[in-house]
Amino acid sequence: MSEEIAPPEGFLIGHWTDARGATGCSVVIPPAASRGGVDIRGGGPGTRETDVIGPLAGTAEVTAVLLTGGSAFGLAAADGVARWLEESGRGYETPAGLVPIVPAAVVYDLAEGDPRARPGPDAGYAACASAAAGVPEARCRRGSATRRRGVAAARRSPRWRSSTRSAT
Repeated sequence: MSEEIAPPEGFLIGHWTDARGATGCSVVIPPAASRGGVDIRGGGPGTRETDVIGPLAGTAEVTAVLLTGGSAFGLAAADGVARWLEESGRGYETPAGLVPIVPAAVVYDLAEGDPRARPGPDAGYAACASAAAGVPEARCRRGSATRRRGVAAARRSPRWRSSTRSAT
C-alpha cells in the first residue's frame, strides 16, 4: 500500500535534513499568486510573517510556507527561503521590487538530537533548491525515522510538564 501524499498540481515541496542533529526544514512553494490564511493557537507559538496572511492583513498572497525545526532559532531558515525566492523571481510585486512572503512556523525539537543543530539560512535555501513537483515516495513514507526528511526529522514531540502548562 502506498502512503504517498500528493500535493495539488503546481506545488513544489523541498526538504533539508540534518539526520545526526535530528532536525530539518520543509518548504512548500505554491503556484504564483496563491492565497493563504492562518490561525495561530497555543501557549508559545514560534512563527514569522504569519500576520501577513491573517484575517486583518492587506494581502493573503503566499510565496512559500516554511515549517522548521530548531525552535525559535529555526526561524532563521526563512531568510534563506526568501533569498532563493528572490533569486528565482518569485514574490509579491512592490514598487521597489519583489518581496517574497514566507510565513514560517517552528517545532520544538531541540531535545531530540543535538540542541546546537538548528536550521539556518543555508538550510532554508537548500530546501528550496531541492524543491520538486510531487512528493517522491522515499520522502513521504511514515513510520520509519530513517526515511523522515525536513521538519519531520524531529521524530517525536518531547513530553514536558510544569505547574502551569503541559504538553504531550
